[in-house]
Amino acid sequence: MTEPQVKKSKVFFIASGVSLFLLSIALSINLVIPTFLLTLVIYLKVRKTALKHCKILHLVFIFVLVLVVSYLIITHGGSRFYLPFLVAPMLVTLLFNQLEISLLIVLATSLTLASIAGNHLHLGIVFLTSGLLSSALLLNVRRRMTIIRAGFIVGFLQAALLFFLDRFWVLPSEVYWKSYGIAVANGFLSSIIVLGILPVFEYLFKTITNISLLELADFQHPLLMRMVQESPGTYHHSLVVGNLAESACNAVNANALLARIGAYYHDLGKLQKPHYFSENQTFTESKHDALAPSMSKLVIINHVKEGVELAKKYRLNPRIIDFIQQHHGTSLVYYFYRRALENLEDDQEIKEEGFRYPGPKPNTRETAIVLLADSVEAATRALKDPIPQKIDEIVHKIINNKFIDGQLDDCNLTLKDLESISAVFIRILGGIYHSRVNYPEERKETKNA
Repeated sequence: MTEPQVKKSKVFFIASGVSLFLLSIALSINLVIPTFLLTLVIYLKVRKTALKHCKILHLVFIFVLVLVVSYLIITHGGSRFYLPFLVAPMLVTLLFNQLEISLLIVLATSLTLASIAGNHLHLGIVFLTSGLLSSALLLNVRRRMTIIRAGFIVGFLQAALLFFLDRFWVLPSEVYWKSYGIAVANGFLSSIIVLGILPVFEYLFKTITNISLLELADFQHPLLMRMVQESPGTYHHSLVVGNLAESACNAVNANALLARIGAYYHDLGKLQKPHYFSENQTFTESKHDALAPSMSKLVIINHVKEGVELAKKYRLNPRIIDFIQQHHGTSLVYYFYRRALENLEDDQEIKEEGFRYPGPKPNTRETAIVLLADSVEAATRALKDPIPQKIDEIVHKIINNKFIDGQLDDCNLTLKDLESISAVFIRILGGIYHSRVNYPEERKETKNA
C-alpha cells in the first residue's frame, strides 16, 4: 500500500470512528455498539474481496436509513415490533447477492436496534435469527413473488420466536397475542417495502438484481426487437454467445444470469452499420472491399462506442454497459491490421496501437467470459469444416492468445478456470457447428413407354 493510500485509510477509519461515536451519543446507544460497528467496517475495508460490487458507503446508507426510521418509531411511542429491521438484510441480499455482506449487515443492524430499544438482548436475538433466514431465502432470487413469500415465512418465524420467549418469561409482559400478529405483518410489510424501493436503490448504487436482469431478457425489449429486424445475424450471434457465457459461468461459479444478459446486449453498436459486419451480410461482396483498412478499422472499432451511446439512450444499467465496453478489451483488429501491412508502401508506418480497441479490459469474471465466448463463437462460425478437432484447436488457440495478449489481466480468472471454460466452449460449439451428413439425392426412376 502506498503512502497516500495509507493516509487515506487512516482518515477513513478516524472519520468512521468519530461519526459512529457521535451517532451513539445522539441516539443514546451503548458505546460497545459503535466499537462493534467500527470493527465490522475495518473488516470490510481489509477484506476487499468481500466488496465485489458494493461500497461501504452503500451499506452505511442502508444501515443509517433503517436506524433513523427505527429511532423515530421508538421515540414517538411505537412498539419495538414495528421496527423495519428486515428491510436492511433483504435489500442488501437482493442488491449485492453476497451472503457474507448480508450476514454482516444483519449483525450490525440487529445489535444496534436492540440497543436502541433499551438494550433488549432477546429482541436482538429475534432480529438476528429472522435476518439470517431472510438473507438465506433471498439469495439468488429471481421472482418477485419469492420476496413476498420470504416475508411471510420470516414473519411467522418472528412470531414463533416471540411466543417461545414469552412462554419462558424472557420477554416483558407487553407481548400479547396482538404482538404475534404484528410480527407476522412486519415480515410481510417489509417485503412489500423492499419491492417498492428496490429499483430506486438499483439506480442509486448503479447495480442490478436478478429480477431486473430477467426483465432485460424479455425478447420484446425494444433493443432486442431492433436487432431481430435490423441485424438478425448479430442477434443470433448474441444468443449463442449468451448460451456459451452462461454455461461457462456455471462451470466456474460466476454470475451466469448476468453474463447471459450482458451477452445479449454486447453488440448493440452493430445496429448503426449492420451490413459492415460479416454475420449480417447476405451477399458475396463485403462493404469493406471498397474501403481502406484504416477506414474499415474505424467502422469496426466504433461499434463499441456506438453501443455504449445506444445503451445510455435506452437507460440500460451500468453493469450491462460494462459488457459493451469490455467485450473486446484492447484486442487487435487483426484482419484489417494485416490488410494494412499488405498494402504498406515504403514511406508509410503502421502502428499496431492504432488498430486496437480502446478498452477497457474486462475487470470481472463475467465480462471476461463474454469476451472469450464472443471470440470463439465468431472463429468457429468461420470454419469451413467444423470437425471436433478443429473446434478444439481454435478454442484453445483463441483463449491462449487472449491470455498472452493481456486481455485477462484485470479479472480474476485462474488457469484452472480457463481450462474449465475451454471444455464448456468445445462441448457446446461442437453441438452447434458439427459437420452434417451428406444425404444422397433421391433418384427418380423413369418408366419406358
